[in-house]
Amino acid sequence: MTTVDGAVPDGVVPDGRSGGAGAVRARQSPAARMAARAGGGAMRVFLVLVALFWLMPSVGLLLSSLRSPQQIAESGWWQVFSAPAQITWDNYSQLLSNDKVTGSLLTTAAITVPATVLVVVIGSLAGYAFAWMEFPGRDGWFLVVVGLLVVPVQVALIPVAKLFGAVGLFETTAGVILFHTAFGLPFAVFLLRNFFAEIPRELLEAARLDGAGELRLFTRVVMPLGGPAIASLGIFQFLWVWNDMLIALIFADSGNPPVTVALQQEVRQFGNNIDVLAPGAFLSMVVPLIVFFAFQRQFVSGVMAGAVK
Repeated sequence: MTTVDGAVPDGVVPDGRSGGAGAVRARQSPAARMAARAGGGAMRVFLVLVALFWLMPSVGLLLSSLRSPQQIAESGWWQVFSAPAQITWDNYSQLLSNDKVTGSLLTTAAITVPATVLVVVIGSLAGYAFAWMEFPGRDGWFLVVVGLLVVPVQVALIPVAKLFGAVGLFETTAGVILFHTAFGLPFAVFLLRNFFAEIPRELLEAARLDGAGELRLFTRVVMPLGGPAIASLGIFQFLWVWNDMLIALIFADSGNPPVTVALQQEVRQFGNNIDVLAPGAFLSMVVPLIVFFAFQRQFVSGVMAGAVK
């Protein structure tokens, strides 16, 4: 666009495309402009408030575990801020002296660690096989694995209980580990197969030309590249097994239960045993938090893998 005398107005280039920051903003869609404004300080304040609101139950649980049962019954946990002298470690001392609760933490670890390792190892091998190995019925078997994702755990409780009772695995730690492994594998195979399939074929073919076999190819090429996805899977599986109560309540040894069942058994007949439940629940929550923050970077990388090419 030009004026009568042929001059070009400010903000407009000769080929008809507008220039300058104002013109760029004019070309942006309303959604893009809204997202750009949201990236400022107001959005950061909003996200901080959401994070604080999300953490409030955990903070309340921690502060409740540091108060006496009488104080918990009389007032809310926020009273700690006005009277810090209420804080005491007596509840944790009594909890750690309770052999049943401390033993349940060890039992939970004995169940969670093997169930997580087995799912990660078997799921990685199966995911690689479905992604890059040729065998009869590969696609059909993978559809079976995908179909198992929709099978609810509750459907298998009675049949598996009968099977474990027949083979002597009912109310044993090994039975709980096998149950969690079996129901964790479909998701593990589905996740890792899709991730491994995104690895460039040229990279694998180059390794084969260098003389690498399938096992060497899997351990030296696929596993390092699949580290983020494997770490994400490990975190998910660890959290699922550690926080499980249904399977532990049915299949675990009632004399040596995991921590979720042990805390449930500490509930009194006419009221909650809050001086044991609060510190016990917080201790059971600390371990998954440590695992999550220890592998946070790998978890984020695994979630974002494939989002940007």
